[in-house]
Amino acid sequence: MNSRQTTHKPLRNLGVIAHVDAGKTTTTERILFYTGESHRIGDVNDGTTRMDFDPQERRRGITINSAAVSVQWKGTQLNLIDTPGHIDFNIEVNRSLRVLDGAVVVFDGVAGVEPQTESNWRLADKYGVPRIAFINKLDRVGADFLRVVAMMEERLGATVLPLQLPIGAEGDFRGVVDLIAMKALVWERDDASAPYVESDVPAAMLDQARAHRARLIETVVEQDDAVLAAWLDGQPIDDATLRRCVRRGVLSGAFVPALAGSAFRNRGVEPLLDAVVDYLPAPEDIRRADIDVAEKSPSDPDGPFAALAFKVAADGHGTMVFVRVYRGRLRRGDAVLDVNTGRMERVGRLYEVHAEDRVERDELRAGDIAAVIGLKETLTGHTLCDPASPLHLEEISVPEPVIDVAIEPKTRDDVAQLSKALQSMLREDPSLRMRFDGETGQTILSGMGELQLEVSIEKLRARHGVEVQVGRPQVAYRETLGRAVDVHHVHKKQSGGPGQFAEVVLRFEPLPRGEGVRFESRVVGGAIPREFIPAVESGIRRAALSGVIAGFPCVDFQVTLLDGGFHERDSSAMAFELAAANATREAFAKADVQLLEPVMAVEVVTPAESLGDCIGDLNRRRGLVRGQELRGTAIVVDAQVPLSEMFGYIGNLRALSSGRASFSMQFERHELAPRKVRDAVVQ
Repeated sequence: MNSRQTTHKPLRNLGVIAHVDAGKTTTTERILFYTGESHRIGDVNDGTTRMDFDPQERRRGITINSAAVSVQWKGTQLNLIDTPGHIDFNIEVNRSLRVLDGAVVVFDGVAGVEPQTESNWRLADKYGVPRIAFINKLDRVGADFLRVVAMMEERLGATVLPLQLPIGAEGDFRGVVDLIAMKALVWERDDASAPYVESDVPAAMLDQARAHRARLIETVVEQDDAVLAAWLDGQPIDDATLRRCVRRGVLSGAFVPALAGSAFRNRGVEPLLDAVVDYLPAPEDIRRADIDVAEKSPSDPDGPFAALAFKVAADGHGTMVFVRVYRGRLRRGDAVLDVNTGRMERVGRLYEVHAEDRVERDELRAGDIAAVIGLKETLTGHTLCDPASPLHLEEISVPEPVIDVAIEPKTRDDVAQLSKALQSMLREDPSLRMRFDGETGQTILSGMGELQLEVSIEKLRARHGVEVQVGRPQVAYRETLGRAVDVHHVHKKQSGGPGQFAEVVLRFEPLPRGEGVRFESRVVGGAIPREFIPAVESGIRRAALSGVIAGFPCVDFQVTLLDGGFHERDSSAMAFELAAANATREAFAKADVQLLEPVMAVEVVTPAESLGDCIGDLNRRRGLVRGQELRGTAIVVDAQVPLSEMFGYIGNLRALSSGRASFSMQFERHELAPRKVRDAVVQ
């Protein structure tokens, strides 16, 4: 393991995001090769990629964990995070985009905008992440660069600015026209070590290239009043000025540049790297409301230390906490405050991560993304800061799980290890949840999809050596209040010696879908001492983990603590927690609790001749078809379907389409379940 001092090169923190199979990891592998980080190009199909180093990733041929690497390109350091494209692992995209300054979004040149692309795009919008589009696989049959650009504008609501045009189509794709320099960049061989050749724009493309360049200039000059005035006066705009205007537009979110390529055939990757350096922001360019404190730049190296923990990962060397430093510096041995726990943490070692390899660092500075060893209780989304200057950065939102599986240890030896292993896994992946079913004695593991749960159970065996029996996947229903109720509960226990006393008056009210559980105290006049208020909230949240219909967690309600009482000697935090938990169960019994079922956004890609059968099958599954569109020679059906109706769907779809149709789905929302479904769940 190497060690090095902190460098002060220009920096870009970026992620590579895409729908599964768009060529994201293939693109990343080429980036590693061209930047000199790797001297051999890995292949997803062979399980030899540098970024997908987890054994399950190599066996399955997909990215499961976000992987970080630091590379150099033309004097700029790129901290690159390769993220999963499968919806089950969307938490990895979410927490990566939260801390990144920019992103490269990879599009399949045939499929265009796909469901996970839309989901990732919305996340990038949420966090205000500037991005570049790389339209990949342009050597494939049916690929169409400008059609994908049009899809992006229609389905993503983006203003897309093509900086290139492809030269040749499908199997004849061999290069791009650089619309700023008005030069052709041609790759004469597929060999990655062969450089591209710069030449004049092909005569057959000259009119098209001039028209697109004129639109490009018209768009970008609006980013600079002086440039706009010069252009309106008929003055020529030089290439450097155009690039500066493109950069301004990217940083402001005015438009998204689009580049063309085929990563698998090693075409278009070097210009993509140039665009990352030229157009994506440096840390000092970013000023967001969630990190901009006291008007200081979020990348102020001399300010008090502040960082966000965005990922926890365990390997054979211990637990690493990945952090993004927003202010100040972090050194080995520093004591920092974890704002979320209120505890001090001691920094052990600092590492710059290169996929599965690590380089030790003496110091991290504002803008750095790196791993920290030694943090004992820090979790994803926690703020770390200088204890003399505490602040709380915006946390990372985690979606509710939609699918459950029951697990039991196979042997007595596995019992003790199971709980420890699950706690470790839950610390790494906050989208996993665990609860204990008191009636069956089983542990219920909840997640975002069958694949995530399958991967997690395999991890129990492979990493932790715990063998478990696994039940069939079940829908992760939720319960919610049907109406508002008030509850007055007194917890009183006297059995010799100190007793227990706590009195609470609580109001329970339904909230809109997706609001979770909220708590507010309106106690005045010291009716309940301030130190006991957190125990009341804790009791409510603990009781909400098990509803009254079928034991599913109860969500989307507000609890207001109105009044209460205490005893000087017999009241305690435990007494108030018990009082609040019992009051919550009493409220559930009175509040006409309803069952919520997860509803999925489903996209089916089918040949035209199978369309009627596919739509009929969706209707039989309580699906609602929202639209159809032509994609190449196939038809794409957009529908919403309850998750409970989607088990076994792939087999049915293959039978209806002679194996030619495919589908993808992702969680959309919870809805009230029909009476028939509720009765079946209760039984």
